Amino acid sequence: MRSSLMGGDKYLTVKSLDEVFKGLKGFEGRAKFVAGGTNVIPDMRAGAVSQELLVDISDLKDLGHISEEKGAVSIGALTTIAEVSSSRIIQKQGPILSSAAGLLGNPLTRNRATVGGNLADASPAADMAPPLLAMEALLLTERPAGKGRKIPIDQFFLSPNKTALEKDEIITRITFPIPKDPSKGSHVKLGLRNAMAISVVSISVMLEMEDKVCMKARVALGSVAPKPIRAYHVEERLEGGEVGQDVIQECSDIVRGEISPISDIRASAEYRKRVSSVLLKRTIQEALKGEKK
Repeated sequence: MRSSLMGGDKYLTVKSLDEVFKGLKGFEGRAKFVAGGTNVIPDMRAGAVSQELLVDISDLKDLGHISEEKGAVSIGALTTIAEVSSSRIIQKQGPILSSAAGLLGNPLTRNRATVGGNLADASPAADMAPPLLAMEALLLTERPAGKGRKIPIDQFFLSPNKTALEKDEIITRITFPIPKDPSKGSHVKLGLRNAMAISVVSISVMLEMEDKVCMKARVALGSVAPKPIRAYHVEERLEGGEVGQDVIQECSDIVRGEISPISDIRASAEYRKRVSSVLLKRTIQEALKGEKK
């Protein structure tokens, strides 16, 4: 563990979780974790965050992995977005997550940004959130004295840039159960340009089908509410019957009532509602085809 001063703030580098928690003592609520730095550094330059302690966790090597174990996929919190995008395991067992990772930012950003950081920042436009919501991921955390826990991702996001994490809590890994048919999923992201864009709308869909009947549906959206969300009413309409064009059209109407987008420099609230309706139809149709995106 090494500390120094950076612009008047204390900067701490750590090599183990024990060092993390020792370093946090006395700074609870006034510390910020940094790994890839793709969110924290720009926010610091803009004066959007204030902290007395910056904890560099990039050397926690045990938190960078992708593995398959007991019917689930485990991703270390410090795994980079580029690693998620290129992972054979993710491409096979969670192709919508691989697709979303490949659409995040530019290659430099993907090589530095981490999965845990993307989620912990809790942006309504977090690229990793919709696919992980659709796959019912769990976030595993650690706290001092072994008080870590498992947080279902649909309970993790509270509001813009606010999560269920306690002041002395850190994400260590993310897991999701391997879908019965990973190809019955689709992910779509709309930005203002073809590359490096923050999403205007992003949608992930996972369907569990028996013949033509949908037994289980998970639908998640980003950039259309104060936090990444599941579209529960859309899921209910999809489940329990055949998914024909009439049902898909109903879902595209229902989703407009489930989202609460804002107007900003990227798009108006009404545009986001219209686009969400159109893109949801496309995403469901692609999932039904069983195409790995």
